[in-house]
This record gives sequence, structure tokens and C-alpha cells, in this order.
Amino acid sequence: MSIIITTLIVSAVLAFLIGVGLGFFQQKFKVERDPRIDQIREALPGANCGACGFPGCDSYAEAVAGGEAPNKCTVGGSKAAIVLAEILGVSVSAEDMTALLMCQGTREKAPAKGHYVGIPSCAAAKISAGGTKLCAWGCLGYGDCAAVCTFGAICVGEDGLPRIDEKKCTGCGNCVAACPQRIIALLPRRRQRVLPLCSNRNIIKAMVRKTCIIGCFKCELCVKNCASQAIRFENQLPVVDYTKCTACNTCVTKCPSKAFCLIRKESA
Repeated sequence: MSIIITTLIVSAVLAFLIGVGLGFFQQKFKVERDPRIDQIREALPGANCGACGFPGCDSYAEAVAGGEAPNKCTVGGSKAAIVLAEILGVSVSAEDMTALLMCQGTREKAPAKGHYVGIPSCAAAKISAGGTKLCAWGCLGYGDCAAVCTFGAICVGEDGLPRIDEKKCTGCGNCVAACPQRIIALLPRRRQRVLPLCSNRNIIKAMVRKTCIIGCFKCELCVKNCASQAIRFENQLPVVDYTKCTACNTCVTKCPSKAFCLIRKESA
């Protein structure tokens, strides 16, 4: 019995000494926590979506306090970026982004190559069949973008194209990364913009019309008729320079294929 009691006493004394030692070393070598981290974390929306490139809001808050850019939170958008910049005492350029599908190839406008039997996934269809539409660049319509949208901003319509709800979209970019066709773009939110919603890079008009009746067939009337010289062709597709564009709508009215669209932002 005495051996057991002695063992218990020695164990208790050792535990006490170890505890005191750990407490001493913790105080001696502790790293001071930046008080701005809690302020930054409080200013973040707490979605923990990972769109900023960090595992969650806690990690991003620590990174921002350590010098990371304060405008990477797409959920918080420009408002959060401005608040974080004020906490850090720096200036920041922030603009809210939204996702846009650069394709109008519905089932009726862009015919299928045949009947696809396989995993109902854009990525799977791309790998196994090289896509399911005659237009090699068109939206495949199986909703990989909707599946990764954690904010419920995307759903696939009856016409086979994803519908992006700009009111719910945070511009996180998950849908951009998930699309195997690379036809979802992140663009700054604007009240109004003209946009070429086509990704068909075929330079032969007859082939474009065969694969999609609303595809851009490179007539360049948009370029020729743009008074602001805001449109140029890159990689066989029109590109709009929004620093020059006045949204005059001329490109939309002159486009014979109706690939150009005038997009108006819905009121919040």
C-alpha cells in the first residue's frame, strides 16, 4: 500500500512541476497575437468558401494581418475590402465581380453530336466524348458549375444552359474553375454592358452556322462600327475594352448573328 501511495505522491509532484514548467515556457516564448486579426475576422462574412485561396475566414484574417491583399474576399466584396483596408491603414482597389456564361448555345441553337450515354457531368462528357455538341466550344449543360456553387446562384435551365443569379453570385470563381469548356468568366459588376456571348473560335462561317445558329462568324462588323474603337479580335473572338466602351449598343444592333448582347444589371 505504501508503494502505491508513494507512487501517487511522486506522480502528483511531477505533474505539478511539469505544469509549472510548461506555464513558464509558454509565457517566456509566447508569440504575441496581432490584435488586428480579430478585427479583420469580424469584418469578414464568415462564409468559409475558400474563394480567397485560404482554407477559411480565420486563415485569411491571419494572412491579411500578415500582409496579404485585403480584397480577396469575394463574398464580402468591395465593402469588406474597404473595411479591411481601413483596419490595415492602406488603400485598396476593389470591384465586385460576377460570373457570366459566354455562350448562348441552347439545345435548339447548338445541336448535339448524338445521344450521350455516360456520367451526367460536363467534365466526364468532355473527356469521354470530346464534348456532346457540334460546337466544340459550347456549354455542355450538365451543371458542373451549379454543383460547385455553394451560394445557390446557378441552376441549369430547361434549354440546357446554366442560369446565373447575379443577386446571389459572389464572384468566388468556383464555377470558372469547374467548367471544362472554360466559358464562364468573372467580370466586374456593371449597371449595363455589351458583351459577346460566344466562344466559338471557328473561322469558317459555314462551319460556325452549322454548329450554332447564334455563333460569331467573324464578320467584324462590331469592330468596324464601334465609334469608340472599344472592340478588337483576339483568338478569333471579339473582346470589349470597357475603359473605352460607352454601351451605345451599336455592336448589338449591327451583329448579324446576335452573338452580342446588351446586359442590364437587375436592381438589388
